Amino acid sequence: MIRPHMSAARKRVLVFAVALLGVAAISAAPTPEGLPLKGKYALATMFFAGLLWVTGAFPLPVTALSIPVLLTGMGVYPNMDMALRGFADHLIFLFIAGFMLANALQKYDIDRRIALRMMSRMGTSPRKLVLSVMLSTAFLSMWVSNTATTAMMLPIALGVLAQVIGRDEIEAVADAAPADVDSEVSADGGLGGAGPADAVDAATTDRDGYTNIQISMLLGTAYAASVGGVGTLIGTPPNAILAGQLNSLIGYEIGFAQWLLIGLPIVVVTLPIVWYLLVYQLYPPKLADVGDARAQAQQYLEEEGDLGPKGSRVAYIFTATAGLWVLGGLGSFIGPMLPDAWATTIFGGSGTTVFGTEGHQGLLYYVMVGMLSIPALVLSDTMEWEDLVDIDWGTILLFGGGIALADALADTGATKWIADSVFNSLTGAPIILVVAAVVLLVIFLTEMTSNTATATIIIPILISIGSVFAATLGLTDVAAAVFLSVSGAIAASFAFALPVATPPNAIVFGSGYIEQRHMMKAGVILNVIMTAVLTGFIWLLFKFVWPVVLW
Repeated sequence: MIRPHMSAARKRVLVFAVALLGVAAISAAPTPEGLPLKGKYALATMFFAGLLWVTGAFPLPVTALSIPVLLTGMGVYPNMDMALRGFADHLIFLFIAGFMLANALQKYDIDRRIALRMMSRMGTSPRKLVLSVMLSTAFLSMWVSNTATTAMMLPIALGVLAQVIGRDEIEAVADAAPADVDSEVSADGGLGGAGPADAVDAATTDRDGYTNIQISMLLGTAYAASVGGVGTLIGTPPNAILAGQLNSLIGYEIGFAQWLLIGLPIVVVTLPIVWYLLVYQLYPPKLADVGDARAQAQQYLEEEGDLGPKGSRVAYIFTATAGLWVLGGLGSFIGPMLPDAWATTIFGGSGTTVFGTEGHQGLLYYVMVGMLSIPALVLSDTMEWEDLVDIDWGTILLFGGGIALADALADTGATKWIADSVFNSLTGAPIILVVAAVVLLVIFLTEMTSNTATATIIIPILISIGSVFAATLGLTDVAAAVFLSVSGAIAASFAFALPVATPPNAIVFGSGYIEQRHMMKAGVILNVIMTAVLTGFIWLLFKFVWPVVLW
């Protein structure tokens, strides 16, 4: 047992030693029937990476970088080139482009302007004020990482709260608020001024002075960032992990428009439910009017001033990129209207292109469109390399490590062995039960560790069990793998009870303006309800939408 007073460095060494012992034990154990020798070594690597990811003993990207070393060192692959293939996956470059495009939005405060404009136009009802914050957060989280969105929206939400319940009331219950959060809020004008402290309804203040509108707005910010990230392929790491591993393991590619038709309905259905439960059932604000908060948002927006020529050019490039991402997914509808050569060149195919060559991935292929947006930003004189390069390279490396591990497990037959061993008991079960089991399992695992780590570990297994459940689901092996893994990726964004589950949860909790008991109370209830909602809605999508979208 790790002692509570043990230093972080000693804990790290201890967990690392346990991981190595586990690798040695698995490698030395007799090889189970049906599992190739290399598959056993791939499982040992998965144990090593999974333990370090779950415990957080090492930064997630550092663990990801160790995966090719172990795979090559134990002979799963004969050389490092093969072990490193995952780090060169084309989807890695889509997310590099997406992160750089998000940097451009943030440089010119376009994301902040969108949020403030939406808040300034909502009504003066406290429930609508919470809704405006959640809608803004969810929309931005579809295009900017949910981590960055939450970090940006938190000081805005606190600034608005200061106008509703007063700065003194907020800070009185935030004894542990980190200095960097406070300074960020002040820089945004967030907590400047005491605000109308007499507006607080004592009936909605708990024993420690927390008000319902404060709790519901801050939890709503975190939850909306997680839910909104489901909407697009670039919205949250589990989506990226899913797309990369589907492509790598079974050669299946989910396009940007395809995912939008899956993810956006999930957001549209679940976000209002989360909002309703927060403001009507769990933490209902009882304030009569929040007009000052709306005026504060309008004041912040006016202080931003005009967007300016460069900011406008970034907005045009972003809009064009998003539009081309969607357009590129409409090839099956638009392609037949074009000459064959142009259809192949624009949307991709195996025929002759306008260049006289055979076969083309398509000029509107979403990775190509994303990568072209970066030189467009430079050509428009809006971004320099120093602006573009400041992205979350750790997440990029994590994607690469996850793909490398998934490849190794698939290449050696380890994922099929796991699937056959663990999930055979559900073979023949009703579809709704299979979906419920996947959603519940992923949500539970995500509460114990980050959703990124959960997705990295569980999605390859869900892909591999497609063949096990194909007959049960009435689908081909590939379609069943896509269905189950998409269900798991969506569920990974719906863990609401603990700070460790998602980056938005961690950021809001780490601000010191709510307590874990608030998140736990709301999160447990939401987890249960969202398990039922997701199970039912995913099944409906599976019956009526996914046959057209995914296969």
